[in-house]
Amino acid sequence: MTATAPRARHTIAIGQVERILLGARRRGIDVDALLESAGIAPALLASPLSRVTQAQYARLTHRLRHRLRDELWGLCSRPVPPGAFGQTCRLLVGCRTLGEALDIGLRQYRLLIDDFTPRLQRQGALASVSVAPRDPFDPLLAYAQRVFCFLAYGLASWLAGRRIPLLSVNYPASTPGPVSEAALVFQAPIQYGGERMAWTFGAGCLEMPVVQDAQSLTAFMRQAPASLLVKYRDHASVTERIRRLLRHQLAAELPSLVQVARQLDLTPQTLRRRLREEGQAGFRAIKDDLRRDVAVEYLARSEMALPEIAGLLGFSEASTFHRAFKHWTGVAPGAYRQAQQRAA
Repeated sequence: MTATAPRARHTIAIGQVERILLGARRRGIDVDALLESAGIAPALLASPLSRVTQAQYARLTHRLRHRLRDELWGLCSRPVPPGAFGQTCRLLVGCRTLGEALDIGLRQYRLLIDDFTPRLQRQGALASVSVAPRDPFDPLLAYAQRVFCFLAYGLASWLAGRRIPLLSVNYPASTPGPVSEAALVFQAPIQYGGERMAWTFGAGCLEMPVVQDAQSLTAFMRQAPASLLVKYRDHASVTERIRRLLRHQLAAELPSLVQVARQLDLTPQTLRRRLREEGQAGFRAIKDDLRRDVAVEYLARSEMALPEIAGLLGFSEASTFHRAFKHWTGVAPGAYRQAQQRAA
């Protein structure tokens, strides 16, 4: 990453980090050591607003998988053996259509997981992938089901070579409170109710060809499955287009919503409506999230002075950046950097 062209990858909420550690905690594993081995400061868990980079998150999932010998990180009653995901992927790249691949893949995991049942269901013009729990509510199993749905959706998108457009995502009525950032990840309306989690899409997508093969699978497996949790955002969405417009202008005064709407050939009213449909709180939130994500990248990976980072993010004074970063993450930038350096 260079100062003139900051990368603007989405960061990961610390709540996601806390939840993937649930299985390790239940088994009495030293989670602080796991976090530090991934370059994540354990102190960040005490700040609910803090974030980690995608690289840190991916390292943590790999450490957990290796330490627990479980591809679902100790969240289920029995481990999913290492290598199961890769073996399943090798089967799926030989399929003709996405529907065939989903049928085979979900059947494989019904043999590996005892706690919930994943299925592909077809009903007229609609299709859905759902997970039905077999046991009473348990926070670890509830999160395992959510992770499974994220991974299944990411894998389906990779097999088809494009993000599968979703019509809705349903979370069980037992889900404790609103699910953070789910609407932004799935790019679909979130509904609550019923007994199972599911994502719904047009049945016509089942006829999409599988475009991946053994050669592309080799490259894919170097980063999967952790990359699937963040990879398949809709790069054609208004939110992502705005982030691309803004990311090279961070050091200057950022354009207004009216100016951005003009660049996107939209009216301001249409732009606001499209952002609401994508689960965004508003244009200001996109600017703040972008600055926060780039700041986290700078603080985690570079030795630049805080005043220099402040200037690159468009703040005229380091003190203003200090207040903004603490508002975004609950941690002062200097303290965030020190904690990360201790963990590195």
